[in-house]
Order: sequence, then C-alpha cells, then structure tokens
Amino acid sequence: MKAIYSNSPFKDKVVLVTGGRSGIGYDIASLFLAEGAKVIIVSRKEELLKEAEEKLKAFGHVSSVACDIRETEQIDILIERIKSDFGRLDVLVNNAGGQFLSPAEDISEKGWNAVINNNLTGTWYMMQKMANAFFIPQKSGSICNIILSIYKGFPGMAHSAAARAGVDNLTKTLAIEWSKYNIQINAIAPGYIQSTGLKNYPQQFVDQLISKVPVKRLGTTEEVAWLVSFLTGPYAQFITGETVYVDGGQRLWGDIYEL
Repeated sequence: MKAIYSNSPFKDKVVLVTGGRSGIGYDIASLFLAEGAKVIIVSRKEELLKEAEEKLKAFGHVSSVACDIRETEQIDILIERIKSDFGRLDVLVNNAGGQFLSPAEDISEKGWNAVINNNLTGTWYMMQKMANAFFIPQKSGSICNIILSIYKGFPGMAHSAAARAGVDNLTKTLAIEWSKYNIQINAIAPGYIQSTGLKNYPQQFVDQLISKVPVKRLGTTEEVAWLVSFLTGPYAQFITGETVYVDGGQRLWGDIYEL
C-alpha cells in the first residue's frame, strides 16, 4: 500500500499488529511498512501467518509470531521475541477478533466465551502486558484498538457487541490512567468493510449491507488503515481516549439488522 506521508514518520518504529495475516490487519501492516516501520504480525495459524509474512516482505522489514492472544503464556513468549529482535515496541494495533451472527437466545455458553475471550479478554491481555513490558518503562507508546460499530448496539451479535463495548471503555479508561506514561490510546469502529471477514456471513446478509449505508458503498480496508496510521502517528498526539467511526454515516441512519 502506498504511504500517506512524504516524510516516513514511522521510520525505524516497531509496530505490532494482531490479526495481521489478512483483511484489515494485513493492510494495516502493509501501510506501516510503506511508511518505514518494522512490523510484527501476529495470528494463531502459523502456516497462513508465514504466507502473509512472505507477501509483506515486498514492502519492508516484517516478521511474524504465531500467538493466541487469549493465552498469557504465549503473549509472554511474544514479548521476549520482540525484546530480543528489536529491544522496544512503539505501536500496538489490537486488530485480532472474531464473531458470528446469532439471535441472543441461541448463543451457546461456548460461543459466548469464545467471542468474549478473543475480542475483550485477549485485547486486555495485550494492552496490559505490552504496556508493562515496553510502553511504561519507555514512557511512550501508542495503542489503537479495532472494535465494531456499536453506536446503537448490534442486534444479532450480542456477544461481540458486549466485548467491543468493553474495549471501547478500556480505551477511554486506560487513556486517562496511562497518560502519565505518555501512552496514547484510541479505538476505531469500522462499519461495513469490504474485506475477507465478510466471507464468514450469509450472502443474504452481505447483499443488503450497502442499502444500510448513507454513502451507498462499503468501506475499504485501506480506509481503516489510513486512520490507524494517523491516530498512532505524530500528527494526532493530542488525541487520546477517542473511538472514531469509519462507517459512511451508517451509525446515524438506518437499521443494521432485520428484526
């Protein structure tokens, strides 16, 4: 992806992107590489992760580490790898997550726990552990959390809406608590984005999405990546604790789920 800055503000910065092997996470990693950063991508499936790493090498210095963000022992191994390879971390992008459509009454205990642990608990582990290992000792760091358009709730995905609302509040809370360490924390709430993630939903659901968006199109993964770059870069240092919606105005108009 083409850089959006002419002066490479991320040159030699170290950036960690969870869920970086595909979709939004892949394009976030690609953009940071184009802007001069050294990037680590993380995902659970090592074989697919390595494939993404090989493709991203065309854009710059990238490495990958297989890690389940729900497992603190695996995060500790990731931290040691970052310390060994780079000695620091400058930006954390919490992009990993997943959910599925279901009426609330049909969500199983297993399904609820899987989504909450991945989207909320795993994100919390990453923020706390990376802050303690890098950002707090350095007295600097930037975190960007990719959540979900939860402005009016999200009927049909109560589990993920609850988890993402938790991350939204963690973004606000930790932005204040950790401001004394010069740690900047923001969140991005994508609306309907044309990405590989749409393959997980019924075609009937996907087909009617455009009609729900005032600008009458889906967003792109690049549009999310551009905002991540801005919010974690030098031109947004007075912005913290915010959740920015990238949704073509959808949160302000129309239904998101056919009741």
